Parts: sequence; structure tokens; C-alpha cells
Amino acid sequence: MSITRRTARRSVRILGVTAASAALALGVAGNALACHIGEFSAAAECDGAQGVITVTAEDPSGTPATVTVYLENKGADERVVGAQDVRGSREGVTITFAEDWKPHATYRVHVKAGDQVDADIEPNLLTPATACTTGDTQAPAPSAPAPSETAPPATPSAPAGSGTPTPAPSVSADGSVPPAPTAGNAPSPAVGEAGLAETGADSHTGLIAGIAAALVVVGGGAVFFGLRRRGTGNGR
Repeated sequence: MSITRRTARRSVRILGVTAASAALALGVAGNALACHIGEFSAAAECDGAQGVITVTAEDPSGTPATVTVYLENKGADERVVGAQDVRGSREGVTITFAEDWKPHATYRVHVKAGDQVDADIEPNLLTPATACTTGDTQAPAPSAPAPSETAPPATPSAPAGSGTPTPAPSVSADGSVPPAPTAGNAPSPAVGEAGLAETGADSHTGLIAGIAAALVVVGGGAVFFGLRRRGTGNGR
């Protein structure tokens, strides 16, 4: 049985369609297994009191990739936070970067996976408005000690000076007045300070001495005239 030209032409057409379908299927499968930047995501989180940045790779192909995190400042890289290698999976593989991030900070996350991916995760990572730790906690101020219930003993005041009154001069038998006693080694009062500062009253020693002297003179005269008059009476 000979194959006609029409049958051969039909067989070639079928083979062409089959080959094209296989190529398309292989192409779709290859694209499905290729790594792309959309399979990577980043987040700013807290690990207790420590801030961290996490990057998750949901790459079914498991293509090895290097993830680098940069802190941004006014649209430029300020410093490198760190770089780690990751091999993604369909379920997702997460890597963690320790970073004490501040509120409203911006980070750029770059992914390099062979010749398939060399791009940043878009958009850039913006941290939350509240940090993990505020750092504003202050130690309470120490309370003032309670006042003592017992008052401190009062400082004794100096005793007021007490002056000794000067005794009136005694009158001797012959009518003479003995001299007033002189002060010993005691310091004399300062100028302008009267006996009032020591005794609390003015001193009348001079006046008393004058009156006593007058009384002595009068008494002496009375004794003299009395003796004379007695002598005259005896002479009669």
C-alpha cells in the first residue's frame, strides 16, 4: 500500500503541531520554575525588645540568591545592614537581619539570584511608627527621707552676765571711809558700756559713798560735840 502525497502532508502537519505544543509546554514549565523578584518580600518586626528585618523567599525553583539590606537616608545608601544567602521554596524560607530600626526609617532590600534576578524589592521597606523599645524609661527619683519625729536639741544659749552689786563702804570707828576696792585682773568694760549691760541697772556706788561720807561726818561731829558737852558737864 503506497502512501499518497496527501497522507504524507497530513502526517507532517500533525508532527509540527505536536512539536509546537511540546515546546510551548516546556516553555511554560521553564517560566514557572524560573526565579523572579516578585517571589521575595521584606518586613520590619520585633523579636522581643530587639528590632529585626525579615526577608522571605517563596521561590519554587529553589534558586540560590543573595539578599543585601541597606539603610537609606534621603534616597541614598547610608550603611549596609547585612547580606545573607537564601534558597527559597514553595512554602517560603525566611532569613532575619538584626537591626534596631527607628520609626519611619527606610530600607532598600536587593536580591541577586544568578542571571535571573538582580533587582530591589519594590517598594522600599518603611518601618512602623512605633519602635520596639522607646529608650525613654527613667529610673524613679528617690523619695525624700521622712523628717525625724524628735527635734534636735536646742543649742544652749550663753547665760546672761550677772553682775555682783558693789557693797556699800563700811565706816570705821574713827569716822574715815575705807577706799573702794580696786578691780583685780578682770577686764574693764568697754567704752560706752555701763553697768547696765552686766547687772541690768545703773550703778549708784558714787552716790551711796557720798551719802555715807556725809553721814560719817555728821555722826563724827555729833559724837565730838556730845563728848565735849559731857566733859563740860563733868567740870562743873
